[in-house]
Amino acid sequence: MLGIVRQKMLGQKIRPAVSVFRSYSSAAKQMNVREALNSALDEEMSADPKVFLMGEEISKGLLEKYGPERVLDTPITEAGFTGIGVGAAYYGLKPVVEFMTFNFSMQAIDHIINSAAKSNYMSAGQISVPIVFRGPNGAAAGVGAQHSQCYAAWYASCPGLKVLSPYNSEDARGLLKAAIRDPDPVVFLENELLYGESFPVSDEVLDSSFCLPIGKAKIEREGKDVTITAFSKMVGYALKAAEMLERDGIDAEVINLRSIRPLDRSTINTSVRKTNRLITVEEGFPQHGVGAEICASVVEESFAYLDAPVERIAGADVPMPYAANLERMAVPQVEDIVRAAKRACYRSVPLAAVA
Repeated sequence: MLGIVRQKMLGQKIRPAVSVFRSYSSAAKQMNVREALNSALDEEMSADPKVFLMGEEISKGLLEKYGPERVLDTPITEAGFTGIGVGAAYYGLKPVVEFMTFNFSMQAIDHIINSAAKSNYMSAGQISVPIVFRGPNGAAAGVGAQHSQCYAAWYASCPGLKVLSPYNSEDARGLLKAAIRDPDPVVFLENELLYGESFPVSDEVLDSSFCLPIGKAKIEREGKDVTITAFSKMVGYALKAAEMLERDGIDAEVINLRSIRPLDRSTINTSVRKTNRLITVEEGFPQHGVGAEICASVVEESFAYLDAPVERIAGADVPMPYAANLERMAVPQVEDIVRAAKRACYRSVPLAAVA
């Protein structure tokens, strides 16, 4: 099945997942997240014949360009094609396994956790598993409880995996390239509702050698009064909340986590030591969530700097409702972030005073 790829893989060098710094025009172009992901796949497949795609929702135009040897549109059999992908990675190829939704990765979780994540450690470093598992994660719209879960905390709890979650087009291009070039298995959590969203991208981002470092967060907005951490779609919500807070005289710092595992604890703690307050935002369930891990890190490393209790904004602790009005109540909203930040800054009116 992959004969052509095997013939071409000899003599190829691994390109490191590092950023390249050059001089670029500052004029920004617009690119949506779907285009950013597709262009990253195209460029990595062009640069390295060991990279191939398999799974559901195969990216547009790549089958026609690279042919069925390197772009395999599979049946809806996640356990089967994920296992094939892990085996191909054992062989030295670089599969990108695409799920229609990460909820379907539950059918293949044994391959992801027990085969991909643990093999390097269990083989004393003799087996490398350079594979990417990608697809939409978290709530979409009106798809019910089985298709709306956020798997960031699930996969981030497993040693041996790296877990990335892009927000904008820059994240999507730079992080997907890093994931494909990485020698270890990477879970790449996208958001279906962001695919059509357009963001400005610089010439640097559009360069084929552009790549973002894994494990490094980005400060999307600097501030001095409160730190807000978020990832994926919630970064946009946090930025909108920061704009609303600014009108009330609260200067919020917004951190786009980008990498869930490894987590950039240094950037988070440095920010909290400056602002003295922390709000974490995520779509997933509150118990054992990404926000809980961030809170633990701040309490362990920066407790003496806190001037207010840490607050977690997360999805409701219930299966996702199907009804649109209940669905909105089950996921964080911009107003929830604003209220939490005001509480942290002691700007909210106590309930006793209202009564």
